[in-house]
Amino acid sequence: MSESNRASSASDMIRCCANYHPSIWGDYFLKYSASHLVEIDCGMMEQHKQLKEEVRQMIMATTKELPQKLNFIDVVFQDKDGKFKESLTADVRGMLSLYQASYLGVKGEDILDEALCFTTTHLQCLAVWANPLSAEVTHALNQPIRMGFTRLEARHFMWWKGLDVAKKLPFVRDRIVECYFWTLGVYFEPKYFMARRILTKMIALTSIIDDIYDAYGTFEELVSFHWWENNAKDQLPMWMRVCYQALLDFYNMIDEEMAREGKSYRVDHATAAMKDLAQAYFIEAKWYHEGYVPNMEEYMGVALVSCGYRILAITSFIGIGDLVTKQSFDWISSNPLIVEASSVICRLMDNMVSHKFEQKRGHVVSAVECYMKEYGASEEGVHVHFNKRVADAWKNMNAEMLQPTAVPMPLLERILNFARVIHVLYKDEDGYTNSGGKTKDFVTSLLVDPAPMHPPYSADLPP
Repeated sequence: MSESNRASSASDMIRCCANYHPSIWGDYFLKYSASHLVEIDCGMMEQHKQLKEEVRQMIMATTKELPQKLNFIDVVFQDKDGKFKESLTADVRGMLSLYQASYLGVKGEDILDEALCFTTTHLQCLAVWANPLSAEVTHALNQPIRMGFTRLEARHFMWWKGLDVAKKLPFVRDRIVECYFWTLGVYFEPKYFMARRILTKMIALTSIIDDIYDAYGTFEELVSFHWWENNAKDQLPMWMRVCYQALLDFYNMIDEEMAREGKSYRVDHATAAMKDLAQAYFIEAKWYHEGYVPNMEEYMGVALVSCGYRILAITSFIGIGDLVTKQSFDWISSNPLIVEASSVICRLMDNMVSHKFEQKRGHVVSAVECYMKEYGASEEGVHVHFNKRVADAWKNMNAEMLQPTAVPMPLLERILNFARVIHVLYKDEDGYTNSGGKTKDFVTSLLVDPAPMHPPYSADLPP
């Protein structure tokens, strides 16, 4: 079938569109402006403009010799004592630029050596705080652009905005900021910057795939949506190809990074988990298509995979570093009790707060409906039972973290933190899908208006 015919055919299909609200943040965290850092009245702004013009004319004046111009530029970076001005630290983006530029120096350029020392010191202080630029700062300190592989470095500056979710996939939840917030709940420590980058992308992609399976794709389209089969791409409608290609790019990216370290086995575990997730999504789509209501045992056998916490737990280990071994991946891929408990918390808390909304627009039955049908329970009775199961799951997690542990404690803490995020986001409401309420307040508190810090680097955050 031609692309035009597929598009025409697709337009005639009845879809269960969920009408999710768009991202409440827009480009808020995808752009950066330091203009809010200093409160200046109109008179000061005009004076600032005039001074900039005077400096520009002084630099461009033909009467000055080149060495004099360069010395003048050096002085504009410094205070009266010949030191770099502390006021420069308020402009983090500017400090990053100066830091990267300092690697272009040659022998004898002491000013650039001083610039490197100055910016490195202050950027290291900034990197310990969770904010939208901390990952970029940490990466820059570890891998300056001048010393990096250009094609690989370019990947750090493109992804979500280039994917253009709002236009190409308008039916999915555009929640990249919330995904990053989720990841910060799993690990906020600066040394895990690579792990955060990988996990944020994985959460965003699984969210998109979830919406394709249960909020938009027809059953016929889902039959073709086996992304791990290389020949499948040409059989998909254009909007599915966008997701398919994003998945391929994601796994190619982490495969390149892990292969350099001889750790490709980590990607193998992650891709296997993705296949299991897609299969679970497909089974649920089949249930919905056939109007089938499974019993609780059958439902949970699939739902504990489709909740996504198994694949996210596995993915969370990829970028942690040498703390993780092949045995660690074998262990977590075997679905140990702590991972199952975290998945139970995720699935049941999600279902309790979201099932009414989901059933209104057409959705596979949730644990609530399955339990009510099998046991003749009221909805209130279901919640009492599920809350008991959630409490038991927490106890199972506690037991798994008693010494001696199967893997190092820092790894177990990641799985514990996944359960914590669910408790925060899904307590009384679906704070991920409907992110304009308490979740917005959480993100604002953590990334926009954080608690006062010393030194006061919070000033660089967006308004």
